[in-house]
Amino acid sequence: MNDVDSLRTLLTPEGRALLDEVRDTDPAQELAVATRLRRTHPAELVSAALGQARLRQRAVAKFGAADAGRMFFTPNGVEQSTRASVAAYRAERFAALGVTSVADLCCGIGGDALALARAGIRVLAVDRDPLTCEAARANAEALGLAGLIEVREADVTEVDTAGYDAVFVDPARRSSRRGRIFDPEAYAPPLSWAVGAARTASRAAALKVAPGIPHEAVPEDAEAEWVSDGGDVKEAVLWFGTGAPAGAVRATLLPGPRTLPGAGLPDPEVRTPGRYLYEPDGAVIRAHLVAEVAEQVGGGLLDATIAYVTADGLRPTPYATAYEITDRLPFHVKRLKALLRERGVGTLTVKKRGSAVEPEELRRKVKPQGPNAATVFLTRVAGAPTMLIGHPVR
Repeated sequence: MNDVDSLRTLLTPEGRALLDEVRDTDPAQELAVATRLRRTHPAELVSAALGQARLRQRAVAKFGAADAGRMFFTPNGVEQSTRASVAAYRAERFAALGVTSVADLCCGIGGDALALARAGIRVLAVDRDPLTCEAARANAEALGLAGLIEVREADVTEVDTAGYDAVFVDPARRSSRRGRIFDPEAYAPPLSWAVGAARTASRAAALKVAPGIPHEAVPEDAEAEWVSDGGDVKEAVLWFGTGAPAGAVRATLLPGPRTLPGAGLPDPEVRTPGRYLYEPDGAVIRAHLVAEVAEQVGGGLLDATIAYVTADGLRPTPYATAYEITDRLPFHVKRLKALLRERGVGTLTVKKRGSAVEPEELRRKVKPQGPNAATVFLTRVAGAPTMLIGHPVR
């Protein structure tokens, strides 16, 4: 039985009943459960159901328990699909642009297609992998969205998208042989092809790319958006047809959304450490918008090459986490250990930028003990290795 056949057996009444039965199987009990179920069910069906149960448990973090418990996944689909909150945000942007239909190219298991359909947008979901397409169809059906989603097994480079308002392309950025792909032209399909497809869209287009894409690789006529969710950078998206000026940049933080547009500010000045340190969100840093945060808080940089902002006053901003700094020391492990012992610090958070020291290694050396908590920043101040000790501002 191949993978497609295995998935199809789970779509039968017997397969769905078995999925319900193994839904909450503890991994430690899986062997015992499998042994019991194989007395009354085909072994291949039991294996498929238990495998799908594991994938659904992993998918809860991305899709939520309600959807993940009904959806169908592949191992790559769980790993590479868009987080539901991010997909929903993107679908809302498409809807706000007046888009009513989207050609979703390289659709995977359908995470983005589902979000688009929930926003009332008609979707053509295309992928060349038969198993992935089978999962995408099953997911559209499972979530009651099959009426808005057509899944087509095809090479995306050969699909006519002329009948759709917008194009969304999520090219493969991993290889079974090389792992993560960093060169946009090594994506499948290449970024240059995706850009060409985006420029032919009648209303708008979005291309999902790796967050680490070099700014110089962004087309001049695209708006580049970096998106984080819960403080973790998830993706970058190149938008076309949004009405934004050519070369526009923005950072969007979820939940929210909260969007910080680029204002083209010069690099902030380097200054001596103030009472507060601001750690910009990763999307802000990737979008090169640290200067915009520095202007918001009335601060400057600790070092010209490091994305830590310092200021004398507290000005809360959603785009950075503020810390009150209590101590500044040259980098010296023994002095840090003595200070932490004096303060009774047992819970130590170690953050670093511009330091070769590994946080776990430092934590082992200082052996924090006590009832209090603190954060130490290993960084540079005007080029000198420095430790800044403080705590988050609530």
